[in-house]
Amino acid sequence: MRDFFKYAFASAIGTIVGLFTLMALVGIGAIGLIGVLVASSADEAKKSAEITEKSMLVFDLSTDIVDAVPYSGASIVFEETFSGQSYSAVSLYSALQAIEAAAEDDDIAGIYLTGNTNEGFATLREVRTALSQFKETSGKPVLAYTTGWNERDYYLTSVADTVYLNPVGLLEMNGFRAEIQFLAGALKKYGVGVQVLRAGRYKSAVEPFIRETSSPEEKQQTEAILSDLWQDFLTTVSSDRNLTAQQLQQLADTGGLLMADDAKAAGLVDQVSFFDEVLTELQTLTDTDPEEIIDDENPFPAISLSAYSDIAAGQVRGLFEDDTIAVVYAAGEIIMGDSTSPGIVTSEGLAKTLRQLRHDDDIQAVVLRVNSPGGSALASEIIAREVKLLVAEKPVIVSMGDYAASGGYMIAAPGTEIFASPNTITGSIGVYGLVMNFKEIANRNGVTWDVLKTAKFADIDTISRPQSDEELKLQQGFVNDLYQRFVALVADAREVTPARVNQVAQGRVWSGLDATQADLVDQMGGLEDAIAAAASAAEVEDWQVKEYPQPVSLEEQIIESLFGIGVVTRLPWAKDPISQEVLKLREELQILQTMDDPNGMYMRLPFTTEIE
Repeated sequence: MRDFFKYAFASAIGTIVGLFTLMALVGIGAIGLIGVLVASSADEAKKSAEITEKSMLVFDLSTDIVDAVPYSGASIVFEETFSGQSYSAVSLYSALQAIEAAAEDDDIAGIYLTGNTNEGFATLREVRTALSQFKETSGKPVLAYTTGWNERDYYLTSVADTVYLNPVGLLEMNGFRAEIQFLAGALKKYGVGVQVLRAGRYKSAVEPFIRETSSPEEKQQTEAILSDLWQDFLTTVSSDRNLTAQQLQQLADTGGLLMADDAKAAGLVDQVSFFDEVLTELQTLTDTDPEEIIDDENPFPAISLSAYSDIAAGQVRGLFEDDTIAVVYAAGEIIMGDSTSPGIVTSEGLAKTLRQLRHDDDIQAVVLRVNSPGGSALASEIIAREVKLLVAEKPVIVSMGDYAASGGYMIAAPGTEIFASPNTITGSIGVYGLVMNFKEIANRNGVTWDVLKTAKFADIDTISRPQSDEELKLQQGFVNDLYQRFVALVADAREVTPARVNQVAQGRVWSGLDATQADLVDQMGGLEDAIAAAASAAEVEDWQVKEYPQPVSLEEQIIESLFGIGVVTRLPWAKDPISQEVLKLREELQILQTMDDPNGMYMRLPFTTEIE
């Protein structure tokens, strides 16, 4: 009965929000929606992309850097015919390979960064490192220009040799914040009862449903995460801008919203320029004569990162067929099921992929790229078991992305070695469950129940009343057992005592940097570091990389991007404030539909916390 109500409730919410979404799309971008075309596929990109001598590699920061294979090639691009706006995505590995290839490509004159990003800091750190290496190895310039940046953008663009800001632009440098949304007051107001089962005093995912403010434990761990992320920001940015971390902190404390001239005076930007002035520099770098420009939309030789990544991938694909390092992506909510669609991790879908790799003699080692906040407890343990079996056959190096927490950490723990970024959010070893009842709101509206049963606990999953103390005790025992299994799994995998794991568990969230001190992570490093470690562990010198799971068809992804909960929030017609809020609400509420653990138990980060 509880599952019936859960899905009925989620379906009803999805329908309502879907109507709002449709209204937003119809009102704002119906013509654009009809005009959505597939602008390129992998093969078409290779045919149509032309690299002329002295081209700039243009990295539009709105390009989605994903922990997945976008489709059968390295990148995907959608264009909205009438507005000229576009959505593009490229896998992280392909983006890193493209930047590395550009350093040795005589036809690439430099890299031009523009636009704004939505990526997590761990992902941005990997791309930033690649850009820094590009500068060092090639001696080619990196330029960055915008009309406005926040800290997330500037974390990446500050690596540029020359940073330009529009004269009327704004640079935000006012620190990070975490906003936590609490629902307890609303649930109480409308007569929805909530009872909590959890193991781990830091397991704060339940707090929005039962509290109106954060607990001391939640504040402690969130403040620690914010501090670590902010210190990494200060250290990283200051190193490339010839400033001290203290100077950046001072800017943040004194307002942190800098107009262009103030940003230049502070040493955060190099030039205050309109685009035409930046264009003059780009044309100089590419030996372009402004008088000979015929196409105003292409005023200098350029190729996008997404298009170039396809070309770079084609240059290295299939060179060493017998020695393969598999990169397996586990990105998104962990749920029960067998889908291999991007944005979710399913129990049987990922388990099947891991089994196939275990029996494939051409696969010498596996890199498991985890970018997940967790999810279903049962699904997480099913996947963790397959990782353990794979480790018994060949090296499995774990690379943690922006998140590898709770169930995401469970599937990572059995790995041979674990790499994380300093700003990876990990740990959260704990379990929780929510028991909701609708007695008050139902009775208030004339709905009542009459229960007949043949055993004392036959209606333990009812939503018609609160759980009794005896029922809660019974279910709490199940939660405690899951928690102990989680602790034992980590202790065995990490070769430490259960007591040591319990010290750093309790549902607490750690930064990647602190996780090394907590014995949860082995080394700091990104995806390419993990790949190199996998090759070393497998004792292979020449290898190719293959990415898994194999993607769904391009047509299926187009449908998902138009009507699903992932890509649609980034497409051009969703860029006005009203559409963004409606689609954000839709995405958050549809998390309910991923809560499909048959036992109602979850290993997940709080999903109402935003760090900005």
